[in-house]
Amino acid sequence: MSAPADEPVQVALQHLAGFATANEPLAPYTTYKVGGPAAVFASPRDDEELLQIAEVVATTGLPTLVVGRGSNLLVADAGFAGIAISLAAMAEWIEFHDTVVHAGAAVALPVLARRCVAAGLTGFEWAVGVPGSLGGAVRMNAGGHGSDMAASLVGAQVLDLRSAQQAWVPTERLGLHFRGSELGDHQVVLHARLQLTPGDVAEGEAALAEIVRWRREHQPGGQNAGSVFVNPIPGELPAAVLIDRLGLRGFRIGGAYVSDKHANFIQATEGALAADVRAVMEHVRAAVSEHTGFALRSEVKLVGFDDVPPSGTTGVEL
Repeated sequence: MSAPADEPVQVALQHLAGFATANEPLAPYTTYKVGGPAAVFASPRDDEELLQIAEVVATTGLPTLVVGRGSNLLVADAGFAGIAISLAAMAEWIEFHDTVVHAGAAVALPVLARRCVAAGLTGFEWAVGVPGSLGGAVRMNAGGHGSDMAASLVGAQVLDLRSAQQAWVPTERLGLHFRGSELGDHQVVLHARLQLTPGDVAEGEAALAEIVRWRREHQPGGQNAGSVFVNPIPGELPAAVLIDRLGLRGFRIGGAYVSDKHANFIQATEGALAADVRAVMEHVRAAVSEHTGFALRSEVKLVGFDDVPPSGTTGVEL
């Protein structure tokens, strides 16, 4: 099903001509590889084009979605009836200033982790196993292996698409919490700074190799979005344990199933629908709630589903 081509969409396409397309499939931009198209898909090349998007948002009221590496997105089969934005053309750069790392939001976390180690810095090795972008990692306070973004993040440059205002937001004002932040859907992370410490390159490379080995041994590959549910008691009670206790490994609906390798992963097969993945998620959530009393919160952002309201609509103050 194609995303609707109503008047606001046509206005957006007209004003963003040259760096936007209509009905762009979003499945290839996500690790689940499922879901429908974006009504408008914009790939700005500079700040000026980003501000054009902000003007269109103010004029049309269309919702926005920033697409990084798509490793935490599940897009509905009907698609996204708004403006999906990719920063890949303007925000895939890395700079080193002594122990401070400054990088664009589109940089892949594994690439950044390896570059930091090669530069003789330590503190970001954990990110080599997270297949997301820096911007998405800031927004979700991504983490793993005993650390997270909050541990080294200095702050981020954020653009508010509703007001067309940009500001540097220090970490303490981003509202970071376990696998989340107070950033709104209308706020775009443009670049961020990390404060790391000097480290031994050989030791860093060994740490990277160990993290990659551990991930391959304990987590499945293929079409998934990593851990689906936030651990209900961080550091003490993994969501995977609750799911496993209920014997849900292998539970399947259509082309989606709970991984046999890791109970907090939901796999999509070739030809699966986003509705299949969503149905498995909801079955697992309901089962855990019924049998344990824990209400699992999803790490995966649901996009384009009629029964899911936009998240983080207030946003941080710029």
